[in-house]
Amino acid sequence: MSNASLKTDSLAFCLHGAAQAVAAVKSGAALPQALARIFAASAAPAQARGAIQDISYRAMRHLGRAEALLAAMTSKAPEPALLHGLLCCALALISDPDVPAADAPYNAFTVVDQAVTAAASDLSIAHAKGMVNAVLRRFLREREALLQQVLHNPVAQWNYPAWWIDAIKSTYPGDWQAILAAGNALPPLTLRVNCRKIAVADYLHSLSEQGIAATQVGPFALRLAQAVPVNRIPGFEQGQVSVQDAAAQLAAPLLDLQAGMRVLDACAAPGGKTGHILECADVDLLALDSDSRRLPRIDENLQRLQLHAELKVGDAGARDWWDGRAFDRILADVPCTASGIVRRHPDIRWLRRKADAGQLAKVAQGILDNLWSMLRPGGKLLFVTCSLWPQESEAQAAAFAVRNQAIRLPAPGQLLPTANTLYDRDGLFYALFQKAPE
Repeated sequence: MSNASLKTDSLAFCLHGAAQAVAAVKSGAALPQALARIFAASAAPAQARGAIQDISYRAMRHLGRAEALLAAMTSKAPEPALLHGLLCCALALISDPDVPAADAPYNAFTVVDQAVTAAASDLSIAHAKGMVNAVLRRFLREREALLQQVLHNPVAQWNYPAWWIDAIKSTYPGDWQAILAAGNALPPLTLRVNCRKIAVADYLHSLSEQGIAATQVGPFALRLAQAVPVNRIPGFEQGQVSVQDAAAQLAAPLLDLQAGMRVLDACAAPGGKTGHILECADVDLLALDSDSRRLPRIDENLQRLQLHAELKVGDAGARDWWDGRAFDRILADVPCTASGIVRRHPDIRWLRRKADAGQLAKVAQGILDNLWSMLRPGGKLLFVTCSLWPQESEAQAAAFAVRNQAIRLPAPGQLLPTANTLYDRDGLFYALFQKAPE
């Protein structure tokens, strides 16, 4: 990941690693996969990996402003990509207009010094260490003026691509600012209490005894006041709780599950909803996912919860995996742009293109129609997507109902992302359909 001249406990080492991650995202890689490759190629200890991840995610949340500042202070975009990534990471750490310098997570002068050290350590960008020093020190000198200059630009102000901002404005004219702000907020750690093992009130008491403050934000959902490592969460290894957003916890109860039902969880990985289904009722569950590399994650979750499902590799839009036996319930959490969960995956906004929603909606349409044919008469299908774009959510649901003569039942519809409120949640869409009895 980095050459041996950088100490692994230094900020320079972490900035260098984060710069690689940002460069990878700019070339089209998803941030989690980029970080996984960087860590696999390095000897970074756990603490350094945590810092690299933190800096990378901060850079993604502030990339619009960082790039606007770079454009204001340089005559052309810094090259190569690693140099651009390093400057963006450094600026993301020191340019937040809503955080006073005294409260910033990293000291500004230390960031500048360590960014220069990181540049000097890498032969591919060592020639630009003077430029790194000059740009960052200029920003510190002219901070207020430069911020005032660039924040007139909506991309710098909101840290989303211009097309994304315009689309949110036109789709949600009364809520667009709150939606964009929620997507920039740090996501909370929300737990789902496994009521097969412990009551919500009893688990809240258990948290309180450990000095962990939490608020109930759903029937099974508890939001921790401060995130803690999972190994410090009481009862986690024993399956008393799982980590899952409050909005995602609505899926299993909406299925109206009864013991003995044959249930399909399509597009199941990583298995959060799979586990919740089995916590709600003793059902015969098939968890399907097209990526064989993701199935072990489902298995790990189920083993921790001491629950069982049949796991199968298969494309939910195909039929070669199906044994011909109809399902009583189907959960169809279909592929989408993931525009409703950008607070958890801030790289998504920079990776998506305007045309992606339409393309993914066609994929989802094929999956929904295919799965509908596998549902028994009188059965129910729950369509879920973590998108904010109507063509992937409400328009898709309305067209599906007409096309398949499906009975639409009450469901939440479009949930907008909210942050730092009692109803803290991601942006998901739910539509529930029933097939007419024979």
